[in-house]
Amino acid sequence: MSQTRRLAAILAADVAGYSRLMGADEEGTLERLKALRRELLDPKIAEHHGRIVKTTGDGVLVEFASVVDAVRCAVAVQQAIAERNTGIGAESRIELRIGINLGDVIVEGDDLYGDGVNIAARIEALADAGGVFVSNTVHDQVRDRLPSVFEDLGEQQVKNIARPVRVYRVGPRASGPHAAGTAAVQPAPALPLPDKPSIAVLPFANMSGDPEQEYFADGMVEEIITALSRIRWLFVIARNSSFTYKGQAVDVKQIGRELGVRYVLEGSVRKAGGRVRITAQLIDLTNGTHLWADRFDGALEDVFELQDKVAISVAGVIEPALQAAEIARSANRPTNDLTAYDLYLRALANFPWLRKEQLLEARDLLAQATARDPRYGLALAWAGICHYRLCFDGWAEDPVASRHQAVALVERALAVADDDAGVLTNAALVLGGCGEDINTAIALIDRSLALNPSSARGWYASGLIRVHAGRYDAAIEHLERSLRLSPRYLAAPRMALGMAHFFTRRFVQAAEILAMSTREGASATAYCHLASCYGHMGRLDEARAVIERLRAIAPNALSSSSVLYSNPEQRELFLSGLRLAAGEET
Repeated sequence: MSQTRRLAAILAADVAGYSRLMGADEEGTLERLKALRRELLDPKIAEHHGRIVKTTGDGVLVEFASVVDAVRCAVAVQQAIAERNTGIGAESRIELRIGINLGDVIVEGDDLYGDGVNIAARIEALADAGGVFVSNTVHDQVRDRLPSVFEDLGEQQVKNIARPVRVYRVGPRASGPHAAGTAAVQPAPALPLPDKPSIAVLPFANMSGDPEQEYFADGMVEEIITALSRIRWLFVIARNSSFTYKGQAVDVKQIGRELGVRYVLEGSVRKAGGRVRITAQLIDLTNGTHLWADRFDGALEDVFELQDKVAISVAGVIEPALQAAEIARSANRPTNDLTAYDLYLRALANFPWLRKEQLLEARDLLAQATARDPRYGLALAWAGICHYRLCFDGWAEDPVASRHQAVALVERALAVADDDAGVLTNAALVLGGCGEDINTAIALIDRSLALNPSSARGWYASGLIRVHAGRYDAAIEHLERSLRLSPRYLAAPRMALGMAHFFTRRFVQAAEILAMSTREGASATAYCHLASCYGHMGRLDEARAVIERLRAIAPNALSSSSVLYSNPEQRELFLSGLRLAAGEET
């Protein structure tokens, strides 16, 4: 089939909240959508000389020879739909998002391809429910020809398009015979984003058809807001603000602008019999990306226990997802515009720092961050972890100096931020691991978990510290809880769990868990313990193979391993296994 090219105005439209509408009433939504197409959308497109290129379940792609006709059609469609929705409940309204681009397209038969089409689709994904967004090429052609206001939304980075696209929102039509030259009321300006990651938790939709379940859905959201508010590096919108959107079909991007947040969590609750299903999704409003989505099922026998369980689970997975998104965002910033926060994020980009070069780079970035902001508690605490790791992973030129530096850094962090759960966690790890004061370390990690009980890393730290304290049953319980909460990084809690079984002389179980942690990317400490475990089991060939692998990763790890434990019994069990595995070389 032959291909040709031509310049065309492309209109892309889809239904805002289509999945939610289908989940609530699949047959009714399909009937209303068919009626909308038949009675309004198709006639308006024909009236403005458009050609429907293709349709999807909830979307349509239209070509116009005239860009003026394309924008006129979009505005007319949105006005007609708004009138049509009068008197219809927010939960049942069908509202469109429309994006328009003017560009070169590839024509093949009746279909269209190319960036001209792709940009229209990406702009449509940015649009509000009931809104019309256009590219700068459209704006330049129609701004003096149509009586509309165009709000400049700036350059937007859109998926699979190399260069940013400047986007405009088509505002309300001005009145009067000379409307084209008349200023119209501008939308309220977007609130500026806070300095730290910001999130709003929207009221969850009650999909049960049972008004009695509203209390459960609202209580669920309140618990999640409370859990997220414990994460000190997050800016969480208060319930009173986010609940003003309850029952309204408002596009999440509009909510983001009105509340001044970068992220939104939305979800739904559906009850059937004595069971309930809760779904949730986390959205990055800067590009419409879904960062995380999941569902939770449970029984309604104990409503409050179920709410608490889901809230902690949601907060536990959102924290690392948001941190990963912030790290990716910072990586795209120009290097001549780095703040202490950007330097801190870049230091964590390669965590858990499995190579010496990564750890040294993180140490240097954190040093720059704390030089810019000497009271940056989290950066100080993570810098302490870097020096701690250099010492105990066998990468430090002077292990004693690194150990002292680690302790000094976390003590500085505690002096400026002893109410931050992340600072308390890292300080507890360093002080407990360095054998400074195990009881102080336990007190610090217990305070951390009281502040943020949904932190997978907090439960990992608590388990590891209790291993050092010889409290193995509690350690195993806390580490298993960390593993349930941590969907992204399992190696460290798995390693600590293997250590707990090792010191209770359950060597078979310990070896299995430690071997798994090395495959998942654990530090040199995991290899040391696995080699010692194999030594006690008499599996000497496997022990020596682990030691060879360890020498390739961290050549000095074996020689520095004697400082891992201050408890004489633990140290002797650990080192005797290494001696069995590697002879006098240890």
